[in-house]
Amino acid sequence: MSEAPVENVAEHAAVCSELVNEVGKVVVGQEGMVGRLVMGLLTGGHVLLEGVPGLAKTLAVRSLAAAIDTGFSRIQFTPDMLPADVIGTEIFHPRDGSYSVKKGPIFSNLVLADEINRAPAKVQSALLEAMQERQATIGDTTYAFDEPFLVLATQNPIEQEGTYPLPEAQIDRFMLKVKVGYPSKDDERKIIDRMAAGQPVPEIRAVTDPARLVAARRVVDQIFVDDKVKGYVVDLVHATRDPAGSGIAGLDGMLEMGASPRASIYLTQAAKAHAFLQGRGYVTPHDVKNIALDVLRHRVVLTYEAEAEGKSAEDVIERILVGTLVP
Repeated sequence: MSEAPVENVAEHAAVCSELVNEVGKVVVGQEGMVGRLVMGLLTGGHVLLEGVPGLAKTLAVRSLAAAIDTGFSRIQFTPDMLPADVIGTEIFHPRDGSYSVKKGPIFSNLVLADEINRAPAKVQSALLEAMQERQATIGDTTYAFDEPFLVLATQNPIEQEGTYPLPEAQIDRFMLKVKVGYPSKDDERKIIDRMAAGQPVPEIRAVTDPARLVAARRVVDQIFVDDKVKGYVVDLVHATRDPAGSGIAGLDGMLEMGASPRASIYLTQAAKAHAFLQGRGYVTPHDVKNIALDVLRHRVVLTYEAEAEGKSAEDVIERILVGTLVP
């Protein structure tokens, strides 16, 4: 694979920068979150946003859909939901004995799965097929989704009542898990000035469309990744499975399960998207390090002893990033 033409990358990346700026008109102080959402769009990777209520997670996704001029649907998950509430169902018409299909809210381009960890197991299973296969089965018929298709899910890290832990198989389908933090003092002052004063929310204009987004995805696929950088990705992911064998000290007995090969694929794709957004046609180790935490934090499982010591997945991954040789 040859290095992608830099001018081609810069041209498409400029559109994505305009997309981020447009969303920034209504979402203050969450540039990192918006940037990760755009990375998901550029790679087709689903994104899980974790943060307390009131951090503009829903607003960011809704604004992103408006700026792309594409379909948007929001599914508010509750413990009493059924799979049909997500994917749809067949409706029987007794007058003529026929059936018709009513498609559910999953049939859209950008799907916001709000408080996804409130959904019971059967709903999670239906959502898993949609995320992995990009299709849904209603009755005996399978329907493919239109592109782009992306699930952007949110969950509250604090409240546990009425929630269900996401199955490992499903959480592994999310390319990125982004922890959304509080805004800075300056940004929060801007939020107050804008919202508390009763100013109208700026209208989001469409700055791109699905066709241009698909074209940008093709450019991201062509971003050059050197063999040494690929080796660095594999070293990082392998270190989550066997830290001692990878020369990472201090992690003995802390990891119950490491990241799967899907992590290596997603880390490479996300690094390509990061390089693309920087206007480069090639990936550097910095691109990999910049995105590694969001790709890996939900793919490693700590032992009970590590959790008892107050360790987190982020602590382990940071130590692996520090201890792994950079090419």
